[in-house]
Amino acid sequence: MDHNSTFKDHFSGRAAEYTRYRPTYPPALFAWLAGLTERHDLAWDCGCGNGQAGIALTPYYRLVVATDPSRQQIDNAIPHERISYAVAPAEESGLDPASIDLVVVAQALHWFDFERFYAEVRRVARPGGVLAAISYGEVRVEGAPDRVVSRFYHDLIGPYWPPERRYVDEQYSTIPFPFAGIAAPPFAMETEWNLEHLLGYLGTWSAVREYQRSLGDDPLALIAAELAAAWGDPRQARRISWPLALRVGRIGE
Repeated sequence: MDHNSTFKDHFSGRAAEYTRYRPTYPPALFAWLAGLTERHDLAWDCGCGNGQAGIALTPYYRLVVATDPSRQQIDNAIPHERISYAVAPAEESGLDPASIDLVVVAQALHWFDFERFYAEVRRVARPGGVLAAISYGEVRVEGAPDRVVSRFYHDLIGPYWPPERRYVDEQYSTIPFPFAGIAAPPFAMETEWNLEHLLGYLGTWSAVREYQRSLGDDPLALIAAELAAAWGDPRQARRISWPLALRVGRIGE
């Protein structure tokens, strides 16, 4: 499959906002993943974005290598003494052969050239290493605002999502994954945000930026009044959640 043989940069233009507004993964997820590998020398956070998955891996691995094809994402990534950042495509990591215990791809696998990436995973993984692809789907908002945000996601900006987004909406169940599967327990991301933080997060969506490029207008303006009315006091924090979908497999088995 060569649908992503050229890097599609949907995120660099707002790397700082991406760092500020994106949700964080539950620590229990990384504890579970670390329990799957016999050795804990080196983990690879591939397509690392701001490095949040890599940070979460540092309690469990001696060193984490975090790569992203976007220089802006790397420049805005969270520094950590046990993380080594590098600008590199997923399919050509520059990592040593048979060196990686765990490969984590957080909300990025659907952008990759699958066949080339899986060949790279096989090249860099230690025998018995593990690949974990993590995806989070449509955001859920506590109370009345949920209906407004859902309509925005599906109806107003739906046509402007990249075609790869369907893998996310299908919870990665249809994504090619040629490894011996490991069943994962249920995980979800949860946080509490006020209205400003939610709007900041919505503004990082690639479909929002594509809508702006195509039509010249900010689609968030179409729901601003309705969302504010549904929210109430904008300083009020509401529970925000995302169900996580995982594809986890043992490499070379």
